[in-house]
Amino acid sequence: MKSNTTMSRKSVSLVGLVILCCHASLTEQRLQGIFKDPKEPIDERVKDLLGKMNLEEKVGQMTQIERKNASAEVLKSYFIGSVLSGGGSTPKVNATVKEWVDMVNGMQQASLSTRLGIPMIYGIDAVHGHNNVMNATIFPHNVGLGVTRDPQLLKEIGAATALEVRATGIPYAFTPCIAVCRDPRWGRCYESYSEDHRIVQQLTEIIDGLQGEAKTDMKGMPYVNGKTKVAGSSKHYVGDGGTVKGINENNTIVDDSALYGMHMAAYVNSVAKGIATIMASYSSINGVKMHAHKQLLTDYLKGKLGFKGFIISDWEGIDRITSPAHSNYSYSIQASINAGIDMVMVPYNYTEFYDGLIDLVKKNAIPMSRIDDAVSRILRVKFAMGLFENPLGDYSLINEVGSQKHRELARQAVRKSLVLLKNGKPGNPPILPLPKNAGKIVVAGSHANNLGYQCGGWTIEWQGVSGNNWTAGTTILDGIKATVDKRTKVVYKKKPSDTYSSKGKMDYGIVVVGEVPYAETNGDSQNLTIPAPGPAVIENVCKETKCVVIIVSGRPVVIEPYVDKIDALVAAWLPGSEGQGVADVLFGDYGFTGKLARTWFKRVDQLPMNYGDPKYDPLFPFGFGLETKPIPPTKKPEL
Repeated sequence: MKSNTTMSRKSVSLVGLVILCCHASLTEQRLQGIFKDPKEPIDERVKDLLGKMNLEEKVGQMTQIERKNASAEVLKSYFIGSVLSGGGSTPKVNATVKEWVDMVNGMQQASLSTRLGIPMIYGIDAVHGHNNVMNATIFPHNVGLGVTRDPQLLKEIGAATALEVRATGIPYAFTPCIAVCRDPRWGRCYESYSEDHRIVQQLTEIIDGLQGEAKTDMKGMPYVNGKTKVAGSSKHYVGDGGTVKGINENNTIVDDSALYGMHMAAYVNSVAKGIATIMASYSSINGVKMHAHKQLLTDYLKGKLGFKGFIISDWEGIDRITSPAHSNYSYSIQASINAGIDMVMVPYNYTEFYDGLIDLVKKNAIPMSRIDDAVSRILRVKFAMGLFENPLGDYSLINEVGSQKHRELARQAVRKSLVLLKNGKPGNPPILPLPKNAGKIVVAGSHANNLGYQCGGWTIEWQGVSGNNWTAGTTILDGIKATVDKRTKVVYKKKPSDTYSSKGKMDYGIVVVGEVPYAETNGDSQNLTIPAPGPAVIENVCKETKCVVIIVSGRPVVIEPYVDKIDALVAAWLPGSEGQGVADVLFGDYGFTGKLARTWFKRVDQLPMNYGDPKYDPLFPFGFGLETKPIPPTKKPEL
């Protein structure tokens, strides 16, 4: 017979087990809660989940790290809220679309295995198509798209970009750039649609393509409609296009009229459209760094405009609050978070940021209310985009990357973005469109047969690339060869000698020259000249034959010395992967329709010079662009 003591112990053990089971069940119910239910209102889900989070989990949500650091262990240990690919950061060289999805999904599985299972949000720069990814469709850069003044086209480009980004398992794109570039010396001017804020405002229609079209004013609430759309990021808030002398990350000296009437205008449109995130600028407004500008980040953007998505820093943006950068990181964390930055693109020193922010909260240097506001905004975006319900990439979308439909759209965008600046010398008839049945056409210049050059910066690599072997597309030379009559001889000379044109008869010369790729500060230029041997190629080809000069550039450049020597002049900007679009218009399948969205200056000593300035004396004014009519197709004789 068992003793009473033994029976008592067993009874206690059973009671303890029941209590533990009940506690585990209650804990599970508590963790499930309202936030797991997609039928509940978003803000109720946010409130419920926020109430379940500890400080470490909250700070983790505010941390965005580079994919090179994003091991499963790091994602789980630090509760990381977001991962990004910096410019050119890929799973491996020439990674396939499936390899992108595999990478993102692997990281997401780690995030979902944390205590609360909050999905991370993967972000990438997709500034003219899905530009980091091999064989993606590369659209013209914004400087060309501004020429089109076509909001519907921008909406379609946004939708195509979103689909290609989603096809790689990525739900968040750092686009659109809605800077109003007021000085072409700025190395990011090609990321701006226009010097005129009204064109920039018009073209925020791209947000409807990226995120889906909200039927009403979203009143600041983030809006992302389903698994084929992405969360966007209007950038760079605010005034980045107005810095002194166009120097990147410099100071913008501006009065309230220009700040709110010009540089801020497109942000008002963005918020109304439900933009999910807004990225802060490296630059300053009247001496105050935007990453530490509480008046504009919190009081105006979140307060007056009612923006309810999250504000993200730029790459190491908070580090640059101090000079030299990162010299007082604790201060940078405190200043930026208290000013209103919600998520910090660290991207490498995540332990320093994570530990530093926790420490500042514990010291009451950053109030808990500010942390809760930041995390609420991040969760609001994640709920709004359905990330909790559909956290993993969809392999069924893989074939959308670089699809023929998207390439045709990009080709259309190229056609509409070309600006015809000159067509025939004085007293002579126009030479464009060119006849397809010419006897011999010489195509010359460094940019005629270089896919990397015609795509520019932010393509495969951060600073862009050179050559034709790194992605799919059509060069301008390829387009010309595919368009002319089979009997027309097309000869390519990258760098013809000064006696070349006299050696053999040619009917026409087509010279394609311009800037080599660059991004951000590397593109800042105080002279804006066409690099050698471009000017010599123009001289050598154009001196003895009728010639068309095509400028491939991210902005207006110095061309006044050459204009009289050439017969026709075309601004092609940075047309992207579909060079066939240039040939479509050159040979009259379509007409030239583009109008300058930027003033084309005569000399750099005139800069900055914009439409409406008192001393406005351009080479080609804002809004200028000659037009041609398409040549009707020749009817084939009936048999």
